[in-house]
Amino acid sequence: MAGAAHCSLQAKRLLLDPKFEGYKLSLEPLACYQLGLDAAVAEVKLRDEQYTLDHMRAFGMYNYLHLDSWYQDNVYYVDQFGRIMNLSVTLDTALQKPREVFRLPTDLTAYDNRLCASIHFPSSTWVTLSDGTGRLYLIKSDKRGNGASEKWEIVFNEELGTPFIIAHSVSFLKSDTHSVAVLLLRVENDELDTKGSGFHITLEWVTIAEVSKEGEHGYEIFKRRVLQGKSVPHYAAIEPTGDGLMIVSSKPFKFTQDEDDKSEENDDVKATTEKKDPLYYWQQTEDDLTVTVHMPEDITKDDIKVRFSPDNICVILKDQPPLMEGKLYSSVDHESCTWIIKENKSLEISLIKKNEGPRWPELIIGDTKGEFIMDSSQCSEISENLMHLTSEVMNPNPEKEKPPCNAQELEECDAFLEDSASLCRFDGDTLKVTHVINLGSNQYLFSVVVDPREMPCFCLRHDVDALLWQPHSDQPENMWEHIATFNALGYVQASKQDKKFMACAPDYSYAALCECLRRVFIYRQPAPLSTVLYNRKEGRQVGQVAKQLVATLESNDPILGFQATNERLFVLTTKTLFLIKVNSGN
Repeated sequence: MAGAAHCSLQAKRLLLDPKFEGYKLSLEPLACYQLGLDAAVAEVKLRDEQYTLDHMRAFGMYNYLHLDSWYQDNVYYVDQFGRIMNLSVTLDTALQKPREVFRLPTDLTAYDNRLCASIHFPSSTWVTLSDGTGRLYLIKSDKRGNGASEKWEIVFNEELGTPFIIAHSVSFLKSDTHSVAVLLLRVENDELDTKGSGFHITLEWVTIAEVSKEGEHGYEIFKRRVLQGKSVPHYAAIEPTGDGLMIVSSKPFKFTQDEDDKSEENDDVKATTEKKDPLYYWQQTEDDLTVTVHMPEDITKDDIKVRFSPDNICVILKDQPPLMEGKLYSSVDHESCTWIIKENKSLEISLIKKNEGPRWPELIIGDTKGEFIMDSSQCSEISENLMHLTSEVMNPNPEKEKPPCNAQELEECDAFLEDSASLCRFDGDTLKVTHVINLGSNQYLFSVVVDPREMPCFCLRHDVDALLWQPHSDQPENMWEHIATFNALGYVQASKQDKKFMACAPDYSYAALCECLRRVFIYRQPAPLSTVLYNRKEGRQVGQVAKQLVATLESNDPILGFQATNERLFVLTTKTLFLIKVNSGN
């Protein structure tokens, strides 16, 4: 990740509520409807050899209920007979039983080592499907959720090796050719891992493209790329154009390469590890920067071309490729910038900072050909600033106003083991990481599709809140946008020891989580009150209240699936599909 741009997530202050007072338990009744299933859900339990935490996260906690975000209140699941069952809701009081829209050609009972079947909807007319045995299907569908007239037609299917589940898929046009990119997740044996779990995670990025042969149209695999890591990703999604990939994981992923690629990479590594002298040196003060370039003896003043602009610099010596070129870390007063040739035949460039004070961590963004030189006074200043952080004794001044952090004061719900999680963006052509964000203690909570034409959003814990982020692959300056906040949800969800799934409405009107059995918790956004309410302690009138609601399902079967729409929650158990009416339609 040496060449990756290190970024950060910028929360919008207007979407944060520092005065949020908490959720008030509401006893208002929730309409709950239940539909008995003709056949049980095709649940696949973990086998004895699938004993690791990664197996549990990938397959044991799998969401068997699939939401079709292209059509409102449209869900699917696979039953034990290999039938794809659909429920499309228009009116709660006129619910019909789930109906079959497709049947897997494979006899699932004949496979002992299969995984759960998985479905994804890359567009309004395309479906990607895995039967859990290692076979991938690409299916053309009519308008889905359209009653008995819905028809699914297989246009491509192929055996792709060991069993997998579909993590994500997208449909796109490139050069007038239709393609579908699919992300396949596997947990595989790792014979080289003798000290760890003995398994590694692979994400295979498969691109299927339309081809024409002898006047017939069909689909073939165009490209296969594999990433490998040591933890199941919390989030993995392909960009809508198929040009990149974003992954949130607690341990890093990297592309595996064939022998030719490895030899090329080794040559690159050798070239970069060979010690090279810097092409230039630079220093800085609070007001300006000084760049020194050692020039060959045959260079004269007429051979030097230096171009200044407020945000860029370019230095060329004697019609050679630019010695220095690129965007400066910050703006300069380009009309005051100068350059001279010193007596020792070196070129000295003076840059005047536009904003005095802040120190620059680099001169030219992404450029590694120079070396920063810090003078002794700057070293002394930094040393003094850091002195209070070091001591020969533990807690040398306990009476100080801000004593050291006491871990015993932390509550159990503040603990988060995976504090090294990162968000990485991979380029599909170079297979390199282009952007990376260290998430630190910003715990991943869940993902949701707000707009099916965009990448899925992901929700992270920030302090006690839960912040929803929308990736924008086509906006490099604003690649991750903060679009919604669920107040105190980060803290609340941490107290639910038996939590299994989390979700939120695509319009952000509520968030919800369910336990492994029976109970569902709903957290509404703050809403104005129809009556006058006063805070007893402070005596002031309360304008808005955020409500918590609790629903208890009439079933002792484990919850296998959980999806949220703007109006309803869908909860799937082994033999029943529950609908909870959360919001009334507009």
